[in-house]
Amino acid sequence: MGTIELENNSVLILSHIVTYGNAANSALTEQIRQEIETMWNEPAGYVWLEGSACAVRFRITAVCRPEIAQEEILGNDDPQNNYFRIEEYVRGDISFVDGLGCNTGYFKLENLYPGSTTAAHEYGHTLGLEHPQDLDFRGKGVPGIMYPRGTLVDAAYQYDPGKPAGARGGTMYPIYRKVREEDIILLNIDRLPFKNNRAVIGDFSSIWHPDHQTLV
Repeated sequence: MGTIELENNSVLILSHIVTYGNAANSALTEQIRQEIETMWNEPAGYVWLEGSACAVRFRITAVCRPEIAQEEILGNDDPQNNYFRIEEYVRGDISFVDGLGCNTGYFKLENLYPGSTTAAHEYGHTLGLEHPQDLDFRGKGVPGIMYPRGTLVDAAYQYDPGKPAGARGGTMYPIYRKVREEDIILLNIDRLPFKNNRAVIGDFSSIWHPDHQTLV
């Protein structure tokens, strides 16, 4: 989720990442921030607004708040804020967000190694992007950021290039995902309701997550 500002023939998308939980720390939070901002700016995408090509740029800020109060997340009314709990244990064994176009989620620490692209992928969900329907990407090169684990890709982009497609090790290694210009277009920025050159992308889910370990 975030806000969009139009300025000088460009589109600026601003989001603020707030991490909490037992595995959250400042260094990891900065890594997440950098991954999201770098990857989503990489394609240098453009959208057409009122007959003009506008460059789309992402500005991501972040802070680690390990002991944030539940009430603060539930009562948040700032559309730039996105809240993610980070823990070693997650039910379902995978990072997730609370829907398409949301502002909350839960990250599994193991998924957040440098270059994992997990944070950038989940951020795409907060902006409203879903997984592609066709998960056989073989013959098409580098997979886009919204392709999930288990996607079939060319051997070079598998966990193990020597494995048959679909076998253990024979699916997409997430480090190879990239944000593409098509992903920027799919945000449908031109369809958002702007007021005074500002708009909101995504919506409030406002869910505070307990530590899943305490629910076992």
